[in-house]
Amino acid sequence: MSAYDPPLRDLEFILHDMLAVQESPIPGFADLDRDFTAAILGEAGRIARDVLAPLAATGDREGCRLENGVVRTPEGFKAAYDLIAAGGWIGLDLDPDYGGQGMPHVLNTAIGEMHAGANMALNMYWGLSHGAYNAIHAHGSDEQKRTYLPKLVAGEWSGTMNLTEPHCGTDLGLLRTRAEPRDDGSYALTGQKIFISAGEHDLSENIIHLVLARIPGGPSGVKGISLFIVPKFLVKPDGGLGERNALSCGKLEEKMGIHGNATCVMNYDGATGFLVGAAHDGLRAMFTMMNEARLSVGVQGLAQAAAAYQAAADYARERLQGRAVTGPANPDGPADPLIVHPDIRRALMDQRAFVEGGRAFILWAASLIDASARSGDADAEGLVSLLTPVIKGFLTDQGFASAVQAQQVFGGHGYTEDWPMSRFVRDARITMIYEGANGIQALDLVGRKLAQDGGRHAMAFFALVKDFIKANEADATLKAEFLDPLKAASKDLQAAATFFVETGMKNPDAALAGSTDFLHLFGHVCLGLMWARMARAALAGDEDFHRAKLATGRYYMARLLPATALHLARIRSGADPVMALPAEAF
Repeated sequence: MSAYDPPLRDLEFILHDMLAVQESPIPGFADLDRDFTAAILGEAGRIARDVLAPLAATGDREGCRLENGVVRTPEGFKAAYDLIAAGGWIGLDLDPDYGGQGMPHVLNTAIGEMHAGANMALNMYWGLSHGAYNAIHAHGSDEQKRTYLPKLVAGEWSGTMNLTEPHCGTDLGLLRTRAEPRDDGSYALTGQKIFISAGEHDLSENIIHLVLARIPGGPSGVKGISLFIVPKFLVKPDGGLGERNALSCGKLEEKMGIHGNATCVMNYDGATGFLVGAAHDGLRAMFTMMNEARLSVGVQGLAQAAAAYQAAADYARERLQGRAVTGPANPDGPADPLIVHPDIRRALMDQRAFVEGGRAFILWAASLIDASARSGDADAEGLVSLLTPVIKGFLTDQGFASAVQAQQVFGGHGYTEDWPMSRFVRDARITMIYEGANGIQALDLVGRKLAQDGGRHAMAFFALVKDFIKANEADATLKAEFLDPLKAASKDLQAAATFFVETGMKNPDAALAGSTDFLHLFGHVCLGLMWARMARAALAGDEDFHRAKLATGRYYMARLLPATALHLARIRSGADPVMALPAEAF
């Protein structure tokens, strides 16, 4: 069975050759020299390969168990979690004032891909803590920060976010959980939340739930939602743990994948909660965590595709089936390896081109987050806001499709549990659904993000692509093989945006019917830009690695990027083909 191989050489190339992080003016990036990042990423990769990956099959097979209100995680998860916490990995890019190491987010993102690729279900436990930390850090009071953040950074406590209820998922305006004010300034929360990842487990001594609820008398709809910290165990004035709060896990969901992560139904029965930020402003505060989660889910989708591709490539090199049509490639054996067959090669190249392009995309986006957070770069912040639904939606849609392609390489063996391919496919599937289903991401992109701030951020992206092409078109090889295809794809994206502007006000359905196509069109242009940037860097090298990088990039530009024309044609067809069939006919 294939072992997880951390993509250290590719990460080094993207960070140092494509992004040139050490030359960046972003504060903290000057410290990211090759030796430093190699040491950090090497150790993170070792943990992914030697500690997390061997537990992935165990977690998938055993799942979690609910026993007398306590969730037991799979064998080995607790020891691995403790190792991650003791090593400071949870707080790698978090505030040193609360015990974090203060490193750039781009480095944490690279590590996140390896850890999620090795064991997505286990990685989710501390990934959610990271998000809860950031929500409290951004919106909590000084006392709340002192109370909760050091423990979350240390991994002694973990975090969750509680949004979804049985009757409402994306439409949070329907939320019913209520928060009754008490005389001591706390609130009593009553209600039920579902699909709560890591809602109950045995890995940390306390779980800090961030819960959306309504204070009586507040506005209706989303404007009346507030955010609360609701700890599993109440915290005493000295920071120690007090009595158990009035909350419980009522059920564990039986899921298609991520079996090692506890997905809980959480019941709040007058549980003590503490308001975060202003009353009725909870959605804004929760979106700090949700937006981070959406970017992290994009990483998860990419990570599953990357791990699945590794396994498929290994299998295709080793599995003997049939003969090459051009003559035996393995004349001394009974058959040739799968990898000699053009259609297998096509499937592997589809996967490889997506994975390497997606990896560059997510690391570039992480560097924009650093530029916003560390330099106060408002343009970078706006660009990240525009790209968030693309990262979440495109990378997970394509990540799942790539995992399915990898499974297909195995033939019937891919459909059995003797190999990890079923797990990759099942785990990847959730990434298209949670933290805002991908259809919602597409609607957000077209209905809100595209026109945000007068369309300034979309125009900035178009200008960024145009400027890159103009600055590099003197290189004839780069121009013919990378810049010209990128220019054509970018024109398709701009044409689609123009269509929405011209038709959206008159016929909103025409814009929204093309929203998923637009998200994918945008995603392909982003990866096309990444491949052009990687090609520029690879052309300066002379190693086999650089030659393979260029061959993969040429494949993307020739075989995958032309999909933008198909997406544009679908968008221009408008709403009529989509809405023609009456609802009762379905």
